[in-house]
Amino acid sequence: MTAPRLALFDCDGTLVDSQANICLAMEHAFDEAGMSPPPRHQTRRIVGLSLVEAMRQLLPEADDSLHRDMAERYKQAFFTLRGNGLVDEPLYDGIAGLLSELDEGGWLLGVATGKSDRGLERCLDTHGIRGLFVTLQTADRHPSKPHPSMVWQALVDAGVEASDAAMIGDTVYDIHMGKAAGCRTIGVGWGYHPLDELHEAGADILVETVEELKAALEQ
Repeated sequence: MTAPRLALFDCDGTLVDSQANICLAMEHAFDEAGMSPPPRHQTRRIVGLSLVEAMRQLLPEADDSLHRDMAERYKQAFFTLRGNGLVDEPLYDGIAGLLSELDEGGWLLGVATGKSDRGLERCLDTHGIRGLFVTLQTADRHPSKPHPSMVWQALVDAGVEASDAAMIGDTVYDIHMGKAAGCRTIGVGWGYHPLDELHEAGADILVETVEELKAALEQ
């Protein structure tokens, strides 16, 4: 029998395209606080981090109390957008089919994301794919990426050795996290950090399409 294999995915920028929601919620949060919002290209840079860490990146001169306050403002802004029906997190083309093929092929699937538990579950339920995953790790229960805590717990949940797991993501935080845990790392080119940065971060494999991702996993 072959050892089980785990494909561990980031969510935002890897499974779903959520940048419009994230940027809009960030702008609302900063407006509510009476501050000028960061340019959208800066907001896209922090996708994947936990909210407090994201605010540290966006407001490096501010103190921790403001970082935490802004994180709460962001949460409230996102909830308001969702309540108004303005949140849309479409799966990237081909992802649903890839997940089904991997599941049918004997892969174990997981998610490691900066989203909250509630946000991740709602996202996966919307697309009817939550049941495909054996482990869901979020910022609610772990240090922010790139700390490898989420990967470590995913490996325990799946009963898989790091050498039999691949961390798949679109940001340098995903690559650093996966490498720190001893996993193979695959950087995808359809998310929020460019491929050259993922290469510099040490990604083992870089892919530009879902088809290339499937082939990389089978290597």
